[in-house]
This record gives sequence, C-alpha cells and structure tokens, in this order.
Amino acid sequence: MAWNEPGGNRNDNDPWGTGGGRRGNDQGPPDLDEALKKGLDKLNKLLGGKGNRSGGSGSGSSSGNSGGFGAILALAGILVVGYVIFQSFYTVDEQERAVVLRFGEFSRTENPGLRFKVPLIDDVTKVRVTNVRTAESSGQMLTQDENLVTVDLQVQYRVGDAKAYVLNIRDSNEALAFATDSALRHEVGSSTLDQVLTEGRAELAVRVEQRLQTFLRDYGAGLEIVRVNVESTQPPDAVQDAFREVQRAREDEQRVKEEAETYRNKVVPEARGQAQRMIEEAQAYKQEVVERANGETARFLALLQVYQMSPVVTRERMYLQALEGVLSNTSKVLVDTESSGNMMYLPLDRLTQNRSAGGGNSSEGTDGQPNIQTLTDQVIQELRGRQDTGIRRSR
Repeated sequence: MAWNEPGGNRNDNDPWGTGGGRRGNDQGPPDLDEALKKGLDKLNKLLGGKGNRSGGSGSGSSSGNSGGFGAILALAGILVVGYVIFQSFYTVDEQERAVVLRFGEFSRTENPGLRFKVPLIDDVTKVRVTNVRTAESSGQMLTQDENLVTVDLQVQYRVGDAKAYVLNIRDSNEALAFATDSALRHEVGSSTLDQVLTEGRAELAVRVEQRLQTFLRDYGAGLEIVRVNVESTQPPDAVQDAFREVQRAREDEQRVKEEAETYRNKVVPEARGQAQRMIEEAQAYKQEVVERANGETARFLALLQVYQMSPVVTRERMYLQALEGVLSNTSKVLVDTESSGNMMYLPLDRLTQNRSAGGGNSSEGTDGQPNIQTLTDQVIQELRGRQDTGIRRSR
C-alpha cells in the first residue's frame, strides 16, 4: 500500500509526517500562502507591527492582512529609497568631464571623481575629452587656375570644451564635417594646381587647420583641432597621363638645374682662385718693377755723383762698358787702325781654336779659357806683320 493511501495507515517514510509512526495527524504539504503570511508577519514584527496570532477571531485575521499590506509598502519604500540613493551618486573617469543639467538648464561641469546628483532632476552627460578622434574628408574641387583636383584630408581633433560640445551644437561631428569641407574648398580655391599637387601641399594643410579652427571657434562647437593631414592630391583621371608628363618634365628641369648648380659650384671657385693668383702675380710684378726702378735710381744717382766729379773719365768708362756689353756676345772683333783708316775683321774665333788645338798652356787661363792678354799680343803681332807687308808693297 502507498504511503498516502486513505485508511489511516501511513508509512513511516511520509515526508510530510512528523515521524515516529504517529496516527491521526493527517498533515499534507506546506501551503505557500501560509508561508508567505508567516514571512510577512516576521517582517511586520521587525518593523514594529503586530504579527498574526494563530487561533484568533475574524477581526484578528483582518488585522493580519492589514499588517501584511503595510509590510509590502515598507518593502517597496526601502527599495525606492535604495534606488534613489543608488542613482544619486555617479563616477567621472579621468578621461571624462560630466555636464550636469538641472531641469534642462546647465548647472555645472564636474571633474573626475565620485559625484552627487539629484535623481529625476539632474541629467548628467559624460564626455571624453582626452581621446583624439579622426574625421576624414574627400572631394573634387576647383583651383584658382580653374583646374579640377581631388583632395583626401584627415582631421585629428578632441573635445576642448565639454559644455559647448554638449549644449551649443546638436551634432558636433556633423558640424565638423561641414566646417572641414568649407575650409578645404576655400584654401584649394585660393591656390593653383601646381601648389596643391607638389610643393604647396604641406602649406595647404597648415592653412586648412588654421581656418578650420577659426570656424569651430566661431560656431562654439567645443572642438579643438590637433592636426590636419593632406593624405593625397590627384588630378582627375582623364588628365593623369598628361600630368605625369608634366611631372617628368619638372623633374628633368630640376635635375638640369642641380647639374648646372654643381658645375657653377665647381667653376666659380676655380675662377676665383685663378683671379686671385693673377692679382698676386701682378702685385709681385709691380713690387719687382718698383724695386728695380728704385735700384736703378739709386745707381744712377751714385753714378751722377761720380760723373760730376770727373765727367771725362766717367764718360769714357761708360763708353767702354757699353762696348764690352755689346761685343761680349759676338765672335767678331772690330779693330780701328788709325794708320790705314781701314776696319779689319780678325777671325779671333779661329785663332782661338787653333791656339787651343796646339796644346799651348800659356794662352789658357786658370779656368781653361783662352788668355785675353795672349790673344791681344797675337792680334797686335798680326797687325804689325800686315802693316810691314803693306809698307813694302808701297815701295
């Protein structure tokens, strides 16, 4: 027989029984309503109310129900208070600033830390102010010289004023996109195609950054521009080939200019060096001529003093020195004979050669050259012999 069959015989294994084989105590499973009522009674006692006593009258039961309802209200009040307390405190991170609105109106800006707000009255918006954000812009626009160019631009920015970022503009990112496009088109429209495509690209980025920051400051967007990068500037696809040809021509022009500059740097210093050398040579020649002239002047003045003392002797000496200087470089000797009045040409070079070939040492000096005195004696003898011969013929 099962333990819960009627008839009064219950198994000792009755899980709801009291155990020990007791009879007559027909206790079933616990009632959930009864368990809830007991819990409410305990809560009511904790809150200072009166619990529901067993075995009371009907009024007692009604009082118990009222106590249970009061306990529910108390529990609800505790939950509400806890929720209010939980919602009254918030944390602002180091990278954030909190903008507090009270009844929709700006109240204050909170710095990092644990902060308090009035629930359902204060509205808190947290804004990251240290993060560097990126926005990109690309478009085809017209340059100052009426050429089309495609420019790709990247803007790096961050929130500089949390209040202005939250309150002044509905969508700051959209405002940034419009301002970027406006600043870029203004600067490209003020530049030529060559400036945008080549050497003026870096300057274009600087000008766009300055103008964009001015626009955002005027809008009160609360954004601060960190950097503007011009990623690429390209002409339209239809003229890409022609543009490449122009670029190659510019590169060739630059190369030729560099070669010419290199040649100039090589030739100019050499020319300057040669000019300096010629100047120094001219200075040296000038100094030499001046010194020689000074020497000639000093020698002439010394000779003038001697000439003034004995003019005849000095004049004769100067004459003989001049003749010596002229005739010292010739092999002919001119002899003026007063008796015949003739001018004879004596082959002294042959006489010198014959004399030196004869091996006589008397006609040679100490340095191996013919002795002038000996040669002179020979010339005089030769002249006397020829004079005697002429006298005999005349007789």
